[in-house]
Amino acid sequence: MPTLAYRGRFAPSPTGPLHLGSAYTALASWLLARHAGGEWLIRIEDLDPPREVAGASAAQIDTLSRLGLSSDLPVLWQSQRHHAYQAALDRLLANGQAFACHCSRTDLAAAGGVHRTCRAKRTRATPAIRLRVSDADVISVHDAIQGGYRQSLAEVAGDFVLRRADGLWAYQLAVVVDDAAQGISHVVRGCDLLDSTPRQVALQRALGLPTPHYAHVPVLLGADGQKLSKSRRSDGFDSGDPLAVLNRLWALLGQAPLPCADAASVSAWLTTAAAAFRPEAVPSSAAMAFSAIPA
Repeated sequence: MPTLAYRGRFAPSPTGPLHLGSAYTALASWLLARHAGGEWLIRIEDLDPPREVAGASAAQIDTLSRLGLSSDLPVLWQSQRHHAYQAALDRLLANGQAFACHCSRTDLAAAGGVHRTCRAKRTRATPAIRLRVSDADVISVHDAIQGGYRQSLAEVAGDFVLRRADGLWAYQLAVVVDDAAQGISHVVRGCDLLDSTPRQVALQRALGLPTPHYAHVPVLLGADGQKLSKSRRSDGFDSGDPLAVLNRLWALLGQAPLPCADAASVSAWLTTAAAAFRPEAVPSSAAMAFSAIPA
């Protein structure tokens, strides 16, 4: 699929209801796409069945719809993309950039979990597959919100997993393959994923795929100081008053009050918000308290 001038996406995992932290990221990514005159897509990252909650993906899409955030193209489901991930993995194995690894977490504990050489004490029937990382692999990324970010892959990530020993696909491989397949030009997501970006850039280079522009918004924290996805306050939210939710998220994005704060419809609110949105006002902190903006 050809890359447009701007095509963004929001990619939740169906592990529970959409919480306010996820809605914050979704709105930020939608506004940045609309501000640039681009498209916005939804992708469901349903590749980890043991962690998935029945009905969560449908509930998430419904909540987004109540907030006026609908995908411009049909929703992509990662559970239907195994063939694409296998094709990418086969390429990396064929050229020696990926390799089978029998190490367990216990085997790698002494190295802080970072794989630089195999330490397996036994052979697994289904080994993990890792990307081979060089000691010289230092990745620099310019983030539109967080600024410059530099990481030594060998020190921080090591030879990282592409397919787990249990046969499930690793997030790093799936997200890279799908961003390229969907022509994603701009990735907007929470700052807790910033340290994953160098691994994804390394994979893009290994597979000969384009690198999108990145922007990582602050992670919203609950009253207990944890990100909302893990906080006691993050068991979803009532979208019965979507305008109230949108206005609160708008303020958390550092934006000036809208003249349509009491708009008659969500679509009217979004139209005004898209025109008034100022990307440079989005906070550049890694995290911020949700309670910073009163309800």
